[in-house]
This record gives sequence, C-alpha cells and structure tokens, in this order.
Amino acid sequence: MSSEAEIRYITAAEAPEFVAGVNRGFLRSGPYTDEQALDAARNMLIEPERTLAAFDGRRIVGTFRSIPREMTVPGGATLPASGVTGVTVTATHRRRGLLTRMMDIELAAAVGRGEPVAILIAAEYRIYGRYGFGPAAGTTQWSVDIARARTPAPRPADGSRIDLVTPAEVRAVGPELFDRVRRATPGANARTETWWRSFTGDLPDPGGTWREPFFAVYRDASGRVDGLLTYTVDDSAWAGKMPDNTLTVDRGDFATPQAETALWRYALSMDWLWRLRTGLRACDDVLPLLLGDPRAATVDSQTDYMWLRVLDVPTTLAARTYNTTGSLVLRLRDPAGYADGTFRLDASPEPGGSTATATTEDADLAMDIAELGTLYLGDESAVRLAALGRVTELRPGAAARADLLLRTSRRPWCPDTF
Repeated sequence: MSSEAEIRYITAAEAPEFVAGVNRGFLRSGPYTDEQALDAARNMLIEPERTLAAFDGRRIVGTFRSIPREMTVPGGATLPASGVTGVTVTATHRRRGLLTRMMDIELAAAVGRGEPVAILIAAEYRIYGRYGFGPAAGTTQWSVDIARARTPAPRPADGSRIDLVTPAEVRAVGPELFDRVRRATPGANARTETWWRSFTGDLPDPGGTWREPFFAVYRDASGRVDGLLTYTVDDSAWAGKMPDNTLTVDRGDFATPQAETALWRYALSMDWLWRLRTGLRACDDVLPLLLGDPRAATVDSQTDYMWLRVLDVPTTLAARTYNTTGSLVLRLRDPAGYADGTFRLDASPEPGGSTATATTEDADLAMDIAELGTLYLGDESAVRLAALGRVTELRPGAAARADLLLRTSRRPWCPDTF
C-alpha cells in the first residue's frame, strides 16, 4: 500500500469503478454487477475531465466529481455553477487530506472554466465550511394529519382541471413547466433531459429500486400545464377494516398559486389516507396555511440543504437584483485566494443594473467568504451573523443595510439533489 494516494482525473473506462467507489464511500451495501455499474455511469453522465479519484494502487479510495449547473439567483437571472457531487473518502483512508486535495483541484478548475460559484448538497454539516462554502438554502419536510387538517377539496370553477398522466406525458410537459418554476425560484437548478428520463423510469435503474409513482398535473382553463405533483401511496394492512395509508410527495412543481393550492388540496382530499408527507420543500412553503387547521402540519425535519461557495465576487454580486438601490463595501477573507479582497457593490432592483468591483475604500462589513455564500441568495440575516461574530460591522448600521439589500421576500430553495 502506498503512503500517499494518487489523485487524478479518471479515464472513461474507469467510470464504472468510480461508481463503485461512490457506493463504498456512501456505505451502500452490495456491489453492483459490472453491467449495473456501467448503466449507472452512463446515467450519471460522468465527464472524465470533471471527475477526480484518489487511487491507492489500482483501487479507488476517494471520489469527487462536478457537473455543470445553472442556478437561478434573486431577480431571475442564472449563474453557471460547478455542482460538486459524489464526494467520498473510503473509511480506510480518512484523515489523510484526500478531500482537501481534490477540492483544491476542482475549485481551481471551476475558476478556469469561468464558473463564478460552486454549489453542493452537504451530506454532513461540518465538512464544507473549511473550503469556503456556506449554507445558502434550507429545506423542510412536513407530516400532515389529514383528518385534522380538514382541508377543502378542490372544486375548479374556472375551467381548470387535474389529470393523472403517464411517465411519457410527464417527459413531454414537465421540462417546460419546471423551466418556468425554476426561473422564479432563487437557488433552483436546471434539470437535464437525463434527469427527466431517470425520474420517469425511462433509463435503466441499476439498483432495481424505481417504482412508478402517480403523476398529477394541473391545467389552467387554456390547457396549459401549471403544476405537477408526483407521489406514492403505501399499501398498509387495514386492521379492523380501517385504512392507515400515507401519501408521500416526491416532487411538487407549481408555476402559479392556483396550481399549488389545487394540487395540495387534491392530495389531501383522497379517501383511505391518514397522513401526507411532503418530501423536501422550501422552508417557507405555504402548505400549512392551506390547511383548515395549520397545526395539523408538523415539521419532520428542517435543515440546511444547498451550500454555496463564491469564486468570482464581482460576477456573482452583479448577477442578482436587490430590494432597493444602495451601496455596500465588503472586506472578504478567502484563504484560498479566489475571493480575497475588498469589493464595492452598487445594488439595483433592476435586472442587469447592479455592479461590483474591487476597491480600496474602507469596508462596511468584514466576513469570511463562506458567510457571503450564506447571505448571497437572501436566506440569512447579516444582523444575525453579526450577533454571532461571523460578520464584523465596520460601519454602524451596515449589517441592517446589508439585510435591506440582500434579503428576499420568499426564501431560496433548491428542489433537487445533485
């Protein structure tokens, strides 16, 4: 066994072994067959030039890949992003600096590709702050006691309707619907054709776990699809002839409030159900307030979800809109050097109207680059971070002014794992 693992980009032929390495790192029991591993590698669209592995001899003991993402920012513009995923270190090789070495290579490569931010879904909280990532968009899951909720059934009177559709129909109408949804949702990422094929069972499922869900679409009076609710229902035994079933939502994509209300009420009005589980939703999802008794919705979990790392400060700050016009000078500390310096933001509520440049002016606020990642999409308060000592106010009132500029009326949300 070598004293130090070799880290390099994989070859195309090594993609199935990379998938096996990811499974080992995430403690997924049971090896894939060679054919299953090859199918998984194809479905993941592994790009060898973006896929790193740590090799101990010929065995992969660490994995790290990035995928090109397009993330919506406040105001509706999008930013290219490095989507970091598949990050593992096998338990036999922990505490040897493998993740740090792979992260250093990827962040430098992202800068070279012109990706101003990197994003990831953090499996563990304590890992990624050291690399300049900050939690930028959270998620909440609710359970609803359906009988207690007493939610009115949907009764469309405007010509709208709800239909159950096939996976093929979802592939036909889903992409256009979600494109409208994600452009109005800061933190959301574009979905690829492969994502839709996998989601609807049109690609091989290497683990054999895909189960066709129900797909319900909401159409407005003109026939346009404005909502999609994807769900499964368990099939519990009926003790004493009393149904005890749970409806679990996998995805809910809503382009209009009317679609959102109608599809949730549809799900809550079915016979034979006692509980509804929402799956991952935005932290300020409106579902509880749609219920006849909002207390019928209890939080199963509420946690950080998507993390963000700023690499190009001027491009990132200029991409989004702000609540009002104003300026803010930020002193950013970045040990990796990509975003270290002092930057002046001249903010505007108009798309394309904001600018950000390096400056020698005195700063209003000082923070580590991870804190800018936490503040950027508008989910966190600079005043709160200042109270925690994570932001330093160098000019009185600067934290409150930052909140006035940065906070958003709805909380950011990333609907998908990547």
